[in-house]
Amino acid sequence: MTVDAPRRLTILRDAPDIRFRAIARAGGVAVLAIMLLVGAFLAIRASQALGVAGLSFLTTQAWEPDAGAGRFGIAAVLVGTILIALVAILIAVPLSTGTALYITEYAPLRLRSALVGLVDLMAAIPSVVYGLWGFFFLQQSITPVSKWISQTFGWIPIFAVDGVDPDDPLASPTVYTSSTFIAGIVVALMITPIITSIMREVFSQAPLGEREGALALGSTRWGMIRSVVLPYGRGGMIGGTMLGLGRALGETIAVYMIISPIFVIQPHILQAGASSVSSLIALRYGEATPFAMSALMAAGLALFLMTLVINFAASSIVARSRSGQTS
Repeated sequence: MTVDAPRRLTILRDAPDIRFRAIARAGGVAVLAIMLLVGAFLAIRASQALGVAGLSFLTTQAWEPDAGAGRFGIAAVLVGTILIALVAILIAVPLSTGTALYITEYAPLRLRSALVGLVDLMAAIPSVVYGLWGFFFLQQSITPVSKWISQTFGWIPIFAVDGVDPDDPLASPTVYTSSTFIAGIVVALMITPIITSIMREVFSQAPLGEREGALALGSTRWGMIRSVVLPYGRGGMIGGTMLGLGRALGETIAVYMIISPIFVIQPHILQAGASSVSSLIALRYGEATPFAMSALMAAGLALFLMTLVINFAASSIVARSRSGQTS
């Protein structure tokens, strides 16, 4: 009596397939190697400063690396970086979602291609142009809005402004300039095209059969979007948001041109004075001594690790909510 054994399948790959697999594998390995090299470079260059500051580097607000005694840290600039990025995400995600849904679901076919090109063109605008626009135009235009928010919601600590009465008509408007709020708006407009493009691609791939089925059962256009398009694109929405957040955390020139750097934790987003890790590096790089340069590298290492953590968390979330899984 013979026992049936499973057949062994042999995969025969031709030369182009083998070359493509080798190139793809080499590309993936190269990306990982470059990331590891960047991290190793920052760690080596930052070791001198971290050896002096220790764990106080994460809790110290002042930035005086040449003063000795470890009087430097990223507590203030790290909080400022996170606040600017959160303001940008809170503005950009609803704007991007609405824009992507309009392009894919509501815009006429003749207008759709023009809107796609316009959104992609916004992503190509240099950061310095956004910074100039924010400094010379947005800042003076948004100050009345900041004042109104402070007057209406000033009882919420994050919207309060220290040292000024929001109801005083003679109060100087300069207390509302160079703030986290203004920098966050500029960064939001910079990351909106990226998030919109990703969401638009995901929404456009929602299954046509399920769209038509929802409409055939009597659903409205918005009901079909809520029951089919948004569940299908959930993973892409999360991925696009996290990609925009990574861009917002590392934005340098536009933020540097708008904010007025301070080295104290500033939780009031409408008040003048803000800070970020990337703008700190741009501000102090040219005049840094060797030890101060090591401290700046330590700040860059912290930003690098924070971005990696956010990207890994986003990958985990996307992996658990694949597009189309619940639609």
